[in-house]
Amino acid sequence: MTPRTEELVQQLDDSTGPSYDARAALIGIGADAIPALIDGLPSLGGFGQLTAIEVFEEVADPRCGPVLIALLGSDDSTVREWAAMALGSLKIDGAVEPVRRAYRACLERATPPHWTEPEGIRWALTELGARTPLVPPRTARLRATAAAGAPGWPSAHFTEIVDDLADHAQVILHSQFWRVEAGGTYGVSGPGLDWELDWTAPWEHLVEESRTWSLLEASEAPLGDDIFVAPTWIDRTDLYPER
Repeated sequence: MTPRTEELVQQLDDSTGPSYDARAALIGIGADAIPALIDGLPSLGGFGQLTAIEVFEEVADPRCGPVLIALLGSDDSTVREWAAMALGSLKIDGAVEPVRRAYRACLERATPPHWTEPEGIRWALTELGARTPLVPPRTARLRATAAAGAPGWPSAHFTEIVDDLADHAQVILHSQFWRVEAGGTYGVSGPGLDWELDWTAPWEHLVEESRTWSLLEASEAPLGDDIFVAPTWIDRTDLYPER
């Protein structure tokens, strides 16, 4: 650890410009920067902690595991989300139970399941092998018809996917549309329907409400051989996880 490294860590909080250079420099230093980053993390504000998480992910040193787990208890929802996702992407040993607790805490705060924090934590649990999204057989087969590396399903099959997921008691939260062309992937504007589920309603009601809204979205969705749809959905166990 050197004074220069410690200085770089403190610069992570300065969003006016120095943080970006400090981030790049710390990533360039690599594993040797991790002890200073761990030591300096408690003194950083939210912006600095988010930038530090980015460094942890880029350097991919497992020594950051305990501090990432500690950040799951942050007062900042974005810090909690990014910490969980870093734990998932780095496959940190011992992270499953802390991330599960973070998800239960998220639900206890009545955070809507489609908000970014619970979505990020569910992704982390999936990456850690602690969650397996239910993919009905027909939905799985339809995805197999997509181009290699496509970010979802051909949009022409959107209605079939909606019905298949709902028939298997899955609640669709939202869908993203993508265009794949010339080796690139680009976001495409969808119907932009503004719908919100009543999360106090019975699960069966949530399933049918999400089916109704998603079918309406499918009726107005962009179509084309190069257009793909990537729905996000949850199972009953995501809303009512086991203790």
